[in-house]
Amino acid sequence: MVDAAEILNASILIVDDQASNVGMLEQLLAAAGYGNVTSTMDPTAVCALHRKHGYDLILLDLQMPGMDGFQVMEALKTNDADGYLPVIVLTAQPGHKLQALQAGAKDFISKPLDLTEVRTRIRNMLEVRLLYRELALHASQLEATVLERTQELRESEARFRSLTELASDWYWEQDETGAFTKVSGPVLEMLGIQVDALTPAPENANQAGWNETEREALRIRIAAREPFLDFPFSRQHADGARQKFRVSGQPMFDRTCRFIGYRGVGVEVLTDGH
Repeated sequence: MVDAAEILNASILIVDDQASNVGMLEQLLAAAGYGNVTSTMDPTAVCALHRKHGYDLILLDLQMPGMDGFQVMEALKTNDADGYLPVIVLTAQPGHKLQALQAGAKDFISKPLDLTEVRTRIRNMLEVRLLYRELALHASQLEATVLERTQELRESEARFRSLTELASDWYWEQDETGAFTKVSGPVLEMLGIQVDALTPAPENANQAGWNETEREALRIRIAAREPFLDFPFSRQHADGARQKFRVSGQPMFDRTCRFIGYRGVGVEVLTDGH
């Protein structure tokens, strides 16, 4: 809810070519506690005034010489920065009410003026207007925060990739389908996957000597989207030499928690020769 003091402090512009109508509205608003009310009997001045002051509400008479209320609303649409036309029209013509709403007015007040109706419609309109402004401000702040966090995440991601590639023997990324999108090192051979777009399959890959039990356990973890740290991995060469590795990886998710892939690193920790 909007604070009552904020409503009473809202900026209001009265536009009517009849001094008596202007005076009556000014007295009514003052009696209701509104303290930021101005007026003009020149409809051609409304756009410039609104551009300068950004009124929370414009009480606009429809029947004025030189420039009627419909023309004023059309002109206001060209300079209202937030896309919201804060206008209540004043009219004695029943047929003008629907036309005014279609032209962009948010509400109407019938002439001759009923003071209770005027107070009620003005207050309701101002409450909606101020809520709209608060929501717009919140949305703008939220968008700025999201952009800032996104930039921070991108910078953090870049640092992560740089550090992991420097600190590991290989680095790899997969998309949500399991296809490799970034690879450095022997990971493809380790996982027993052939990806022609990234690197040719090693000759005799199936006889490379990788520990099949360990490799299958690693595959299962990746398929289940589980993170793993220092997973042991080893292979035996034809000459009897044995290599041992530690492999770490984690699933990746976007801001909506949708799985978007996998990434990991590995290091060689021991080589035995016979």
